[in-house]
Amino acid sequence: MPDLPNAPDGDLPAALDRARLDYLAHLGVERGLSANTLSAYRRDLGRYARHLAGLGRTHLDQVVEGDVTDYVTVLRAGTDGAAALSPSSTARALAAVRGWHRFAHAEGITTGDPAGQVSAPSALRRLPHALSVDDVARLLEAAGTGEGPVPLRDRALLELLYSTGGRISEVVGLDVDDVHDLDGLPRDGAPGREGNGGRGTVRLHGKGDKQRIVPVGSYAVEALESYLVRARSPLASAGRGTPALFLNTRGGRLSRQSAWAVLQTAADRAGLTQHVSPHTLRHSFATHLLAGGADVRVVQELLGHASVTTTQIYTMVTPDTLREVYAATHPRAL
Repeated sequence: MPDLPNAPDGDLPAALDRARLDYLAHLGVERGLSANTLSAYRRDLGRYARHLAGLGRTHLDQVVEGDVTDYVTVLRAGTDGAAALSPSSTARALAAVRGWHRFAHAEGITTGDPAGQVSAPSALRRLPHALSVDDVARLLEAAGTGEGPVPLRDRALLELLYSTGGRISEVVGLDVDDVHDLDGLPRDGAPGREGNGGRGTVRLHGKGDKQRIVPVGSYAVEALESYLVRARSPLASAGRGTPALFLNTRGGRLSRQSAWAVLQTAADRAGLTQHVSPHTLRHSFATHLLAGGADVRVVQELLGHASVTTTQIYTMVTPDTLREVYAATHPRAL
């Protein structure tokens, strides 16, 4: 469980601050949000509470819809002295505000919900950036360059990111026991068992501690087997023992920052000039599945999206695709 944000803010009216802390505690205890997500909520709600205090509001039940609408304008312009936000960041901040008011109304703290009808400014819907299949192959090959246990770990890490579409936090958070049914599953050199044709599964722990089982393709299975047999034990010998699947050179769990560095090094070695992040592999996973004919609902489940609307951005076609289809099908195109 993440640490609860229970430190009061002396600059805020007591009743307003108590309501804020009650909601943050609800998010941490009952909804199980991660420490990083709680930190973002704490920051967003603190800014909103200061906005309300500046309007003379000392209790949530005094807030009217116009206060919330004005706050959206403040977020976009930065007129409260804080940074001006983009439409997408404003939408995120407003979601925190709406959640707080919805909770307060449901708990009987307020008699109404002044934020329920307030909408965020619309943002341009951008296509996710994805690598080509050839660029992904070059990236993964580059990750395994060199001798010793680290290249085997790096190749297995990136293969698993692309094979599952997992978030970087989900993949570095894996324990050995979260990996199942690998072909002749080796655990630190122990004898394996008959497998299932090079396919396996991993149990990913997503947002809100929601779990999902995701298949692992044969290339990632092979990379994981090599890592578990030949590399994990040497890395683990430098530490005190941990169930983590991916280890650093001190025998502890590999961090998200170190995993980022692994990816950046591989991208540089592969000669990729475009920006590559862990989410790039996640986008590539979804894009390549849909291009191969996968159903969007299946991709939604694999990605762990709560709503299919989030996944549907990957079904948007690019201008190049439009031109290709037009040229190939319209009778007067050529």
